[in-house]
Amino acid sequence: MHNDTFTLREFDTLQAYTPIWEAMRDFTIKRTPDTPDEIWLMQHTPVFTQGQAGKPEHILKSSDIPVVPIDRGGQVTYHGPGQLMVYTLLDLRRRKLAVRCLVRNLERLITDVMADFGIKAAGKMEAPGVYVGDAKLASIGLRVKRGCSYHGLALNVDMDLSPFQQINPCGFEGLPMTQVSELVPGIRFAELQAKLTEHCQLIF
Repeated sequence: MHNDTFTLREFDTLQAYTPIWEAMRDFTIKRTPDTPDEIWLMQHTPVFTQGQAGKPEHILKSSDIPVVPIDRGGQVTYHGPGQLMVYTLLDLRRRKLAVRCLVRNLERLITDVMADFGIKAAGKMEAPGVYVGDAKLASIGLRVKRGCSYHGLALNVDMDLSPFQQINPCGFEGLPMTQVSELVPGIRFAELQAKLTEHCQLIF
């Protein structure tokens, strides 16, 4: 935990991916040492995003879902309605927070939220993200520029998981994906987002 504060921005409507990515990048480039940190919460229209080191063979078939090459780490993943994006625009130097610690904090954010619903979830040192058993619940991808982070995590809440079958998620062949609605029947997206917001305040 850190004493630094942050502004939480919640977007109520589905957001196209590219304008948000450009806004995150611009925010990071233009920020000063005094710029307050921000965390953005939203859902996206359907999109595959391909990380900087992404290998094209992990996209198994084409579809009408666009593929956007971006500047985070990692391989290809899917974003769409029913998935909660948590974008962490943080000054890591000011917070004295190493990138690995940020990853662990993001994993803890999800494991703590899931624990509130009685679900045991965990991170994996060799494959960042949050898992329930062997199935992936949340993915993490970051970019750090001038000591400041952007991008963040994607939590599967109540979505159509079938587009993940068109890729090797995060570069892992046959990786099963899961979502909160399969683990906590009847969960409402707003309820989950409120719980995650509560834990953001505790961790960040």
